[in-house]
Amino acid sequence: MREIFDAELKQVGDGLIEMSRLVESAITRAGAALLDGEHQLAQGVIASDHAIDRLENELDERCVHLLAQQAPVATDLRVIISALRISATLERMGDLAQHVAEVARGRYPALAIPASARPTFVAMNEAAGLVARRTTELLATRDVALAEEILQGDDAIDQLHQDTFAATLSPDWTGTAQETVDVTLLGRYYERFGDHGVSVARRITFLVTGAFEAETSPASSPAEV
Repeated sequence: MREIFDAELKQVGDGLIEMSRLVESAITRAGAALLDGEHQLAQGVIASDHAIDRLENELDERCVHLLAQQAPVATDLRVIISALRISATLERMGDLAQHVAEVARGRYPALAIPASARPTFVAMNEAAGLVARRTTELLATRDVALAEEILQGDDAIDQLHQDTFAATLSPDWTGTAQETVDVTLLGRYYERFGDHGVSVARRITFLVTGAFEAETSPASSPAEV
């Protein structure tokens, strides 16, 4: 029985890694669509979000089955509960990548962000890509040293998010009303993406080390729906 249970737990872990890889691809492609005005690329990100949603549903069903059939305790219970929360977090990251792609698609053939804000979003997208890559690596290896890189990526996104406020509130800002809204929303999407990556990092760190760092669950806003 233990061998079967361990095999099922491994399937849960493999599913989380697959979800994370899809999220990594989504944010990378969404950023390219945003920066380069690639309509088809944006459409592909939007269309592929259902695959992330499907994986979340499958993982949740598997975890509920394990809880019901195996009645796990101690470490096994923590692993399953963490998997449920991580799958929900990854699904949200996928949604945020989708939102970025939707903004890019909605402004086609124009670019959503003005030239003056492009360097900020180039850097923000690179930082989000780092968070996504390290999240996938962390789930695959459980090397907690990667958690620090995720935190650093999130710190970079947070600073760049503040830069978007400084830019749009500056007297030198010449963007249109639509560009102002888009820059504000896009900055928020990236900022939340980084926060969710940190949430995954903290949960994996707890599973590996037993050290729990209290966190505030990233709250959804109407802009993220």
